[in-house]
Amino acid sequence: MTQDPIKNLLPKFIESLKTKGRSPATFLAYRSDLEQLVDYLTKKEKVLPETVRSTDLDSFRDSLLASKYTPKSVSRKLNAVKTFFRWMVEVNFTSIDPSATVAHPKIENSLPKFLTQLEYRALRDVTRSDARIGAIVELILQTGLRISEVASLKTTGAKDAELKIEAYATQPERTVPLNKAGKDVLETYLAVRPKSDSPYVFISKNGKPLAVRNIRASITRFMQKAELPSYSVNDLRTTFIVENIKNGVDLVLLSQVSGHKRLSTTERYLELAQITEPGKKQSLTEL
Repeated sequence: MTQDPIKNLLPKFIESLKTKGRSPATFLAYRSDLEQLVDYLTKKEKVLPETVRSTDLDSFRDSLLASKYTPKSVSRKLNAVKTFFRWMVEVNFTSIDPSATVAHPKIENSLPKFLTQLEYRALRDVTRSDARIGAIVELILQTGLRISEVASLKTTGAKDAELKIEAYATQPERTVPLNKAGKDVLETYLAVRPKSDSPYVFISKNGKPLAVRNIRASITRFMQKAELPSYSVNDLRTTFIVENIKNGVDLVLLSQVSGHKRLSTTERYLELAQITEPGKKQSLTEL
């Protein structure tokens, strides 16, 4: 067994994710979640993998819940922890997996939320002062991109009539139609985008690609400013899907554009949109 501290094994684990072709958003999230674990275990003087017990990980989970992380967020962090320890066993850095018996917190199932027209127009209004965030908000409303897909969008993939979403993780490559509103806001942003050799559309003032966490934090601030504190960036994607269902867009087309692997995933939004008979429209709605 290795005598390497868990802290030193974390970078090796992240590199293993990269070699497996996991998306940048995935290993950035794993790194952030597992750095929290390493800090927690270090304070408990649990430095080596072999010294960690399931009770330590139970305590880590409970400390996150006590710190007001949602059960869903804690469950996601536990997935990272479990994947990390399974990897350590696989590569013979430890002989036991203390995470195997650690239970996830109970998550109450609830329907996703979506913004009304009045609400997403209010959000538009407050983001007018920030061309970059305004463009991101508008792009999600008009295309339904996931936040990780926005962060990974490249200038070469932004064509006149469509966006190319490159394959990542288990998601195959797909193209997303770009309506006039989406095209206009993208052109407006690119005209004022900082000069940079970066291949990514959305970058910082220093030319570095925007991280998912930074996009999320910025949109959250504007949600607060628009007096919409109960919503998150993920609700913008839900709004796109619901509005298109309400306007009679064909579910197969909407499923393909949204990147759903199964049509049944898209069908779940019928209840949210309060629609019983889906439409057959073959073009997306402009919000």
